[in-house]
Amino acid sequence: KLFFTDYGNAAKVERCDMDGMNRTWIVDSKIEQPTALALDLINKYVYWLDIYLESVEVVDYQGRRRQTITKGRQIRHLCGLAVFENYLYTINSDNLSILRMNRYNGTDVEALARLDNAKEIRVYQKRTQAAVRSHACEVDPYGMPGGCSHICLLSSSYKARTCRCRTGFILGSDGRSCK
Repeated sequence: KLFFTDYGNAAKVERCDMDGMNRTWIVDSKIEQPTALALDLINKYVYWLDIYLESVEVVDYQGRRRQTITKGRQIRHLCGLAVFENYLYTINSDNLSILRMNRYNGTDVEALARLDNAKEIRVYQKRTQAAVRSHACEVDPYGMPGGCSHICLLSSSYKARTCRCRTGFILGSDGRSCK
Protein backbone atom coordinates (compact mmCIF):
# COMPACT_ATOMS: atom_id res chain seq x y z
CA LYS A 1 0.00 0.00 0.00
CA LEU A 2 0.92 3.63 -0.52
CA PHE A 3 -0.16 6.12 2.18
CA PHE A 4 -0.31 9.88 1.63
CA THR A 5 -1.82 13.14 2.88
CA ASP A 6 -3.74 15.83 1.01
CA TYR A 7 -4.99 19.19 2.24
CA GLY A 8 -6.38 20.68 -0.95
CA ASN A 9 -10.17 21.14 -1.12
CA ALA A 10 -10.80 18.50 1.53
CA ALA A 11 -8.01 17.50 3.90
CA LYS A 12 -7.49 13.77 4.32
CA VAL A 13 -5.14 10.86 4.84
CA GLU A 14 -5.47 8.27 2.07
CA ARG A 15 -4.12 4.93 0.91
CA CYS A 16 -4.07 3.10 -2.39
CA ASP A 17 -2.41 0.12 -4.01
CA MET A 18 1.09 0.72 -5.36
CA ASP A 19 -0.36 0.99 -8.88
CA GLY A 20 -2.69 3.83 -7.78
CA MET A 21 -5.86 1.72 -7.79
CA ASN A 22 -8.29 1.25 -4.88
CA ARG A 23 -7.78 4.76 -3.52
CA THR A 24 -9.40 4.99 -0.08
CA TRP A 25 -9.81 7.81 2.41
CA ILE A 26 -8.82 6.61 5.87
CA VAL A 27 -9.18 9.98 7.67
CA ASP A 28 -11.47 12.70 6.29
CA SER A 29 -13.00 14.40 9.33
CA LYS A 30 -11.52 16.65 12.02
CA ILE A 31 -8.42 17.14 9.89
CA GLU A 32 -7.19 20.39 8.32
CA GLN A 33 -3.54 20.45 7.27
CA PRO A 34 -1.82 17.05 7.51
CA THR A 35 1.80 17.73 6.58
CA ALA A 36 3.79 14.67 7.63
CA LEU A 37 3.04 10.98 7.84
CA ALA A 38 4.77 7.93 9.35
CA LEU A 39 3.87 4.24 9.31
CA ASP A 40 4.22 1.61 11.99
CA LEU A 41 4.65 -1.36 9.64
CA ILE A 42 4.54 -3.96 12.42
CA ASN A 43 1.31 -2.88 14.12
CA LYS A 44 -0.20 -1.28 11.00
CA TYR A 45 -0.72 2.26 12.28
CA VAL A 46 -0.57 5.59 10.45
CA TYR A 47 0.67 8.66 12.37
CA TRP A 48 0.36 12.22 11.04
CA LEU A 49 1.05 15.83 12.02
CA ASP A 50 -1.70 18.40 11.50
CA ILE A 51 -0.03 21.81 11.79
CA TYR A 52 -3.32 23.74 11.59
CA LEU A 53 -5.03 21.75 14.37
CA GLU A 54 -1.68 21.55 16.18
CA SER A 55 -1.91 17.81 16.79
CA VAL A 56 -0.20 14.48 16.24
CA GLU A 57 -2.73 11.68 15.70
CA VAL A 58 -2.84 7.99 14.81
CA VAL A 59 -5.26 5.51 13.20
CA ASP A 60 -4.97 1.93 12.04
CA TYR A 61 -4.65 1.14 8.31
CA GLN A 62 -8.48 1.09 7.95
CA GLY A 63 -8.91 4.48 9.64
CA ARG A 64 -10.22 3.04 12.89
CA ARG A 65 -9.05 3.48 16.49
CA ARG A 66 -8.19 7.16 16.03
CA GLN A 67 -6.28 8.67 18.91
CA THR A 68 -4.61 12.03 19.59
CA ILE A 69 -1.02 11.56 20.72
CA THR A 70 -0.31 15.19 21.58
CA LYS A 71 -1.81 18.60 20.97
CA GLY A 72 -0.51 22.13 21.40
CA ARG A 73 1.12 25.18 19.85
CA GLN A 74 4.52 23.49 19.56
CA ILE A 75 3.13 21.21 16.81
CA ARG A 76 2.89 24.05 14.25
CA HIS A 77 6.71 24.19 14.19
CA LEU A 78 7.19 20.48 13.46
CA CYS A 79 8.05 18.98 10.09
CA GLY A 80 8.83 15.42 9.08
CA LEU A 81 7.77 12.41 11.10
CA ALA A 82 9.24 8.95 11.73
CA VAL A 83 8.31 6.15 14.10
CA PHE A 84 10.72 3.67 15.69
CA GLU A 85 10.12 1.43 18.68
CA ASN A 86 8.30 3.47 21.37
CA TYR A 87 9.04 6.90 19.92
CA LEU A 88 8.08 9.38 17.24
CA TYR A 89 10.87 11.50 15.76
CA THR A 90 10.32 14.90 14.17
CA ILE A 91 12.11 18.16 13.45
CA ASN A 92 11.36 21.50 15.09
CA SER A 93 11.63 24.00 12.23
CA ASP A 94 12.17 26.92 14.66
CA ASN A 95 15.46 25.71 16.08
CA LEU A 96 16.17 22.79 13.67
CA SER A 97 16.39 20.29 16.50
CA ILE A 98 15.49 16.62 16.21
CA LEU A 99 12.79 15.82 18.75
CA ARG A 100 11.85 12.46 20.20
CA MET A 101 8.52 11.87 21.96
CA ASN A 102 6.62 8.92 23.37
CA ARG A 103 4.46 7.58 20.54
CA TYR A 104 1.63 6.53 22.84
CA ASN A 105 0.99 9.74 24.81
CA GLY A 106 3.36 12.46 23.55
CA THR A 107 5.33 12.62 26.80
CA ASP A 108 9.10 12.33 27.31
CA VAL A 109 9.80 15.01 24.68
CA GLU A 110 13.55 15.33 24.24
CA ALA A 111 15.71 17.35 21.85
CA LEU A 112 18.39 15.00 20.54
CA ALA A 113 20.50 17.12 18.17
CA ARG A 114 20.50 20.15 15.87
CA LEU A 115 20.71 20.00 12.08
CA ASP A 116 20.98 22.85 9.59
CA ASN A 117 18.15 23.04 7.02
CA ALA A 118 16.51 19.75 8.02
CA LYS A 119 12.90 19.35 6.83
CA GLU A 120 12.41 15.57 6.83
CA ILE A 121 13.47 12.65 9.00
CA ARG A 122 13.70 8.88 8.45
CA VAL A 123 14.85 6.01 10.64
CA TYR A 124 17.09 3.47 8.91
CA GLN A 125 17.53 0.38 11.00
CA LYS A 126 17.31 -3.30 10.14
CA ARG A 127 14.26 -3.81 12.39
CA THR A 128 12.29 -1.14 10.46
CA GLN A 129 12.54 -3.15 7.22
CA ALA A 130 9.70 -5.55 6.52
CA ALA A 131 10.64 -9.10 5.62
CA VAL A 132 10.54 -9.58 1.85
CA ARG A 133 8.46 -12.43 0.52
CA SER A 134 8.10 -13.66 -3.01
CA HIS A 135 6.04 -11.14 -5.01
CA ALA A 136 4.56 -10.52 -8.46
CA CYS A 137 7.25 -7.97 -9.47
CA GLU A 138 10.23 -10.28 -9.04
CA VAL A 139 12.59 -10.35 -11.99
CA ASP A 140 11.74 -13.11 -14.48
CA PRO A 141 14.36 -15.30 -16.26
CA TYR A 142 14.67 -12.61 -18.98
CA GLY A 143 15.54 -9.87 -16.47
CA MET A 144 12.15 -8.16 -16.64
CA PRO A 145 10.45 -7.24 -13.33
CA GLY A 146 7.19 -9.18 -13.14
CA GLY A 147 7.47 -9.81 -16.88
CA CYS A 148 6.94 -6.06 -17.55
CA SER A 149 9.17 -4.42 -20.12
CA HIS A 150 9.43 -1.11 -18.21
CA ILE A 151 7.79 -0.72 -14.78
CA CYS A 152 6.14 -3.27 -12.49
CA LEU A 153 3.85 -2.03 -9.70
CA LEU A 154 2.37 -4.28 -7.06
CA SER A 155 -1.40 -4.22 -7.20
CA SER A 156 -4.07 -5.37 -4.72
CA SER A 157 -1.73 -7.93 -3.10
CA TYR A 158 1.85 -9.10 -3.33
CA LYS A 159 0.64 -11.75 -5.82
CA ALA A 160 -0.85 -9.24 -8.30
CA ARG A 161 0.89 -6.63 -10.45
CA THR A 162 0.26 -3.93 -13.03
CA CYS A 163 2.73 -3.10 -15.80
CA ARG A 164 3.28 0.56 -16.73
CA CYS A 165 5.47 2.34 -19.27
CA ARG A 166 7.97 5.17 -19.03
CA THR A 167 6.97 8.57 -20.43
CA GLY A 168 6.62 8.53 -24.22
CA PHE A 169 5.61 4.86 -24.41
CA ILE A 170 2.23 3.14 -24.38
CA LEU A 171 1.35 -0.26 -22.97
CA GLY A 172 0.85 -2.95 -25.59
CA SER A 173 -2.23 -5.14 -25.86
CA ASP A 174 -0.42 -7.93 -23.96
CA GLY A 175 -0.41 -5.70 -20.84
CA ARG A 176 3.36 -6.19 -20.42
CA SER A 177 5.31 -4.67 -23.31
CA CYS A 178 5.75 -0.95 -24.00
CA LYS A 179 5.77 0.57 -27.48
